[in-house]
Amino acid sequence: MKKKPDYWNKATRSLSKKDKVIKNLIKKYNDKFLTTRKDIFFSLCKSIIGQQISVSAANAVFKKFRIKVSKINPANVSKLSSAQIRSCGLSRQKARGIKELALKLINKEFDPSLIKKLDDEEAIEYLSSLRQIGRWSAEMILLFTFNRSNIWPIQDIGLLRAISNNYKKKYFPPKKFLDKLQKRYSPYCSVATWYLWRSIDDEPIQY
Repeated sequence: MKKKPDYWNKATRSLSKKDKVIKNLIKKYNDKFLTTRKDIFFSLCKSIIGQQISVSAANAVFKKFRIKVSKINPANVSKLSSAQIRSCGLSRQKARGIKELALKLINKEFDPSLIKKLDDEEAIEYLSSLRQIGRWSAEMILLFTFNRSNIWPIQDIGLLRAISNNYKKKYFPPKKFLDKLQKRYSPYCSVATWYLWRSIDDEPIQY
């Protein structure tokens, strides 16, 4: 059985006191919680594949990629040519990003263990040094792989849509309102984000 993040129960109590919308979502979706794969390479590959395409398209491409690689790890991916990776439905840039990521991990040019020593912004900067990894992908890794408690990924279309729906705001929500929510949710923005995502997709997202 997967374990809740240590801060989860404290976060849900805190958020329930601060915000009625999140309180109602916590009551409605109290069956599951944020979990981690503890496999940064797997999660980075999934994040790269999922960039700028729909969830259903990303799932279809990732399924092909998983079959092609057999077991997703740097050694197996490094053995594939860029053309083999692209044949799963990836763009040239995404295939190159995944291939380069595998080689950087093998050659120890990228060290995931360093991330634990960095604060959120430093970790985002370090992850963003990788090809095809921008702020959104880095935030997904911090949220889903490292279960950081205060990630607020406002580049995420799903989160913006959920905020618009739940708070009766226009789409896109005004930056001023997003800043107000961030302040209200802190230091548990990750938890609020997770519940807002669930309000638009009952199946919990995981990278």
